[in-house]
Order: sequence, then C-alpha cells, then structure tokens
Amino acid sequence: MDSLKKFWKFLNEDSWQSWLVSLVLIVVIIKFIFFPALSFITQTPLPLVVVESCSMYHESNFEDWWEKNSGWYESKEIAYEEFKEFPFRSGLNKGDIIFVWGRSEYNLGDIIIFDAGGEYAKPIIHRLISTNPYSTKGDHNPSQASFETNIPDENLLGKSLFKIPLAGWVKLIFFEPFQPPQNRGLCN
Repeated sequence: MDSLKKFWKFLNEDSWQSWLVSLVLIVVIIKFIFFPALSFITQTPLPLVVVESCSMYHESNFEDWWEKNSGWYESKEIAYEEFKEFPFRSGLNKGDIIFVWGRSEYNLGDIIIFDAGGEYAKPIIHRLISTNPYSTKGDHNPSQASFETNIPDENLLGKSLFKIPLAGWVKLIFFEPFQPPQNRGLCN
C-alpha cells in the first residue's frame, strides 16, 4: 500500500518523467482495458469507428438531397416516407465517430459497418438498402455507381447507434497528408 501511495505521488509530480509515465498508463488502459471491455459489451471488434470518407455525406439539407437522389432509391422500392424515418437520414460526415452495436438485427436503412474483404483494407460504413440479401450503398456515392451486394452475415461488424460529430478529426488529421489529394479535407 505504501508503494502505491508513492507511485500516486510520483504521478502527481510536475515533471516530464511523471507526465511520460501517465501518458503510457493512459494508452495501456485505453488499449488493453477500455476497448476490450467495450468490444465485449457491444459484441463487435470495432465499437467506435471514425468515418474516413465522404461516401455517406449529404451536401445539402435532406429535402434537397432527396430530390437529387430519389430516383435511384425509388428504383429500389425505397420511398421518401420510408427514407425519412431511417436512422441518420441526413448521412454522416467525414470525421464523425460512430458508436457501433454488434448485437443487432439489421433493418432497411440502418447504417452498417462491414468487412468488404478483397481490395478494401478497412471496413465500409454504408446504408443498408436490402436485407435479403444484405446490400448497401453510400448515400453520397453517385447513383450510377455500383453498390455492395450479397454481403455475408459473417462480414457484418455492427450497426451505427449514434455519432459524435467531427470528433474523429483528432485521429484523421495525422493520416490526411497520406491520402490522395482528391480525398483530403472536409467533404464538399
């Protein structure tokens, strides 16, 4: 108990050594306690995800966005009244952090996170446009663009429950310089 008090006193010192030890402790606690516990609770290996692309971005308010994109969704038998009730109907912005829940049933309109495999090294965050089979499309992707179809159950990582707007830029700012020029910065 005495050594624990000494260690606590050391952490409260105003020195670079105590600052460095505190920083290492924070990283260890987050990486080896917080995230594993959160993964266990949410039943997904990715309980918090940063949106890294503009594929779910809406460049205008919902009404204007729908007017521009309605034809594609209506061709998939998704009506305005239905889309209006979808979670995150106004999309997601690059830099949003989303909380992912893996213990879920997936419904039309949910924003899901899945492993696309193949050429995609990172999971994809898109809207579910069909549940049988699972198929998705990014809200911002052009209507003529292909969309993901026949996503196997084992590739589903979870669905988005809520977002923390733009907080993910704390991470993204370090990786943006390595992105192709057309993928850098805020969505527009």
